[in-house]
Amino acid sequence: MRLRVTFSKGGVLAYTSHLDLVRVWERTLRRARLPLAYSGGFNPRPKLQLAAALPLGHTGGAELLDIWLDESLPVENFARALAPVLPDGLLVSQVRQVILKEPSLPAQIVAAEYHVTVEWSEPAEVVQVRIEQVMAAPELAHERRGRQYDLRPLIERLWLERAGEGEVVLGMQLAARAGATARAEAVLEVLGMGEAFAHYHRQRLLLRAVALGDG
Repeated sequence: MRLRVTFSKGGVLAYTSHLDLVRVWERTLRRARLPLAYSGGFNPRPKLQLAAALPLGHTGGAELLDIWLDESLPVENFARALAPVLPDGLLVSQVRQVILKEPSLPAQIVAAEYHVTVEWSEPAEVVQVRIEQVMAAPELAHERRGRQYDLRPLIERLWLERAGEGEVVLGMQLAARAGATARAEAVLEVLGMGEAFAHYHRQRLLLRAVALGDG
């Protein structure tokens, strides 16, 4: 049985690394005494898979985790067993069953939506001009870890949520495919806001449609 858990990550876990978050989930699932499926080999581990790593310091509103069980049980029973052992910083909003032969969860991710709160004093109309200039640019040359790339096609949508009282909230839909992933920090840099203090919240992950024959 394969279950997909939608959860939020924040609070004390905002600075937990991807690998440490996997360990947090392993401990939590064991405490819930659920019939977990395990990998083979000399060091068997619970079979689970996070959709996409969340950078340190970022919070997430609808992160995704796939969990494999050795036996079937009602989704409601799974959620009920999990609720009392969840650590501070994790909150489950949905559990649903998915077909076993679906492609891996990371392979299904195509984009991510962010809400970024920036300490910024410019009025909304000035910020809007910055956004329009970025979206109208034919190319946005950028560098990461010594590699040059064009950021522009990776910014699928960019909009202003609100501005005022010394802060700006931006919405971003960014590509998140293998070999074509944009960072929200890079978008702030091309907007000319890269030096400002910002809080990054990944609102949701967007998955490609999966046909029953995939995988």
